[in-house]
Amino acid sequence: MATTYAVLSEGLEKRFGEVHALRGLDLAVPQGTVCGLLGPNGAGKTTAVRLLTTLLRPDAGSARVAGHDLVREAAAVRRRIGVTGQYASVDGDLTGRQNLRLFARLHRVGNAAARADELLERFGLAEAADRTASTYSGGMRRRLDLAASLIRRPDVLFLDEPTTGLDPASRNRIRDAVRDLKQQGTTVLLTTQYLEEADQLADEVALMDRGRVAHTGSPARLKSLIGSYAEVVVARADAMERAAGVLDRLTGSEPAFDHERHTVGAVTTDATLTLPRLVRELDAAGVPLLDASLRPPTLDDVFLRLTGQPPGTSPDTKELVA
Repeated sequence: MATTYAVLSEGLEKRFGEVHALRGLDLAVPQGTVCGLLGPNGAGKTTAVRLLTTLLRPDAGSARVAGHDLVREAAAVRRRIGVTGQYASVDGDLTGRQNLRLFARLHRVGNAAARADELLERFGLAEAADRTASTYSGGMRRRLDLAASLIRRPDVLFLDEPTTGLDPASRNRIRDAVRDLKQQGTTVLLTTQYLEEADQLADEVALMDRGRVAHTGSPARLKSLIGSYAEVVVARADAMERAAGVLDRLTGSEPAFDHERHTVGAVTTDATLTLPRLVRELDAAGVPLLDASLRPPTLDDVFLRLTGQPPGTSPDTKELVA
C-alpha cells in the first residue's frame, strides 16, 4: 500500500540576501504522524515552517501540503492547515472566549460559540474563558493560541516551538494535546528546543543542518547510529582530565566536560565496552570515582554527534531574519 504524505517537499530553497537559509529541503511526512523538525540555531527550521505554511515563497523546489501544491494552490493549503508560531497571536484585549469565537467566524466555522467552548474546555481554559487574554499566564496564552489553530480541525498542524519558556505543567498539557491530535488523524510537524519532547512525541525526526535535512528516522533509529554514552562523576575537579583520558582511550571519541557537576562523558560504538570494565580502567588510572554509567544515548547526544553543535536555546540572528 502506497504511503500518503501530508507534507512532501523536494529541493526547497530560500535566500535572504547573502543568507542561504534553505539549500534544498527534502522532507516527507506521512499522513497521521508526528514529525519532529530539529536542528541547531540557524539550520533553517523556522524558514522551513514559514515556507510550508505559505508565509514565504520558495526561490526553488516544490512541495505539496495536505495534497495541494504549495505555490499554485496556496489558498487551498491555508484552508487545510493550522499554525502555532513561537509567539502567541491572540488579542490581549479580548477574552479567551471572544478570541476563539473571532477565529471561528473568520474561518466561517459553523456554530462558532459551541466550537469555542469545546476548545476552552479541552485546553483547561474554561474557568478563565471570560478574562481578557492579557491577564493570562504565558502557558495559558500558548494554550489559547493552540486552541485557535485548531478551530477548523486542520489536516496538518505546524507547531513552531510551542512549549518554549513554559512551565512543566503547561508543556505537558500541550504534549497531551499533540498525542490526542495524532490519535484523531491529524498530521503534526513540530519544531522544538526540548529534545526529550521530540523523543516522546515524534514518530520520525528530521535533523536539519545548514539548510538541509541531514538525517531522518525514528528517535530510536537515530540513537542507534551513535552507540552508547559513557559518563563518569569524579570526586575532585583535578581528576577530570585523567577520567577524560580513560574515556578517550576506551571510546575513541572526544570527551565532553561538565565542570559544575564534575562529570565527563563520551559516546562509544564499542558494543564490548561494559560498565565493570569502565570502572576497572578508571580505578587503574587512579580516578576517584563517585558514579559511572553506560546508557543508551539521548537525542541531545545524537544532536551533538551528528551536527557537531549543541542544541540551541534561542533563535539566532540569521534564523530570525529568515
